[in-house]
Amino acid sequence: MTELVRGMSPRRQAFAGHLRTAVLSLCTFAVLVFAAFAWWDAHNRALPDDFVDASETMSGRPQEPTSAADAPAKEPALDPQVPAASKEPPVAKPATASPAVEPELAARHLLIPVRGIEASALRDSFDEGRGAHQHQAIDILAPRHTPVVAVEDGTVAKLFHSRFGGVTVYQFDRESRFCYYYAHLQGYAPGLHEGEPVRRGQILGYVGTSGNAPADAPHLHFQIYELTPEKRWWEGKPINPYPYLAGP
Repeated sequence: MTELVRGMSPRRQAFAGHLRTAVLSLCTFAVLVFAAFAWWDAHNRALPDDFVDASETMSGRPQEPTSAADAPAKEPALDPQVPAASKEPPVAKPATASPAVEPELAARHLLIPVRGIEASALRDSFDEGRGAHQHQAIDILAPRHTPVVAVEDGTVAKLFHSRFGGVTVYQFDRESRFCYYYAHLQGYAPGLHEGEPVRRGQILGYVGTSGNAPADAPHLHFQIYELTPEKRWWEGKPINPYPYLAGP
């Protein structure tokens, strides 16, 4: 090959050199594209079929991932029933009893987790139906990309991409007694990572419509639950957030 190139005229030798450089550049570009695709696939692969999302189980209570053998043959159809910001919200069903406010949680004076939203704008949808199960959370309507903030000091227990909740954050309080669940985010705050200590009011992400949220109704799905002794981020007893955010 070298002898063949040497036998060429200077013009052809220059052309061969340019061609070789172009081929090497294309090979390098192909390798980089393949590496980028492999990275994207590793970080954005589909959710495994055997996982049950914390906020959207049929009972509404967070549950541990089940085995593939226990997974339902068909995923249940869900109806988010989130009103668009331009529509009148549906009237909440009368509660059978006033929500039980635990003094410890009430004393924390949790922040409203969406920046710029007043307590008067909140609506109690904890007991409303969502398809075949109870909501057991509240939805806070806000423009897309509105900052979502930590309701109190704590730790990022899990960052998770869910079929139903979309881009989500699970935050434990400082004592790891309660978990705060933020769902349907448009994205995370830059640099947010699991295990990170967070301060009250710190930006965790931004309001969006990921997961099964209606595309024309960006909102935050916010849930509180009391953790079990095992302190597993997907498991706990749901607590109505409304009285802790809309209280005096």
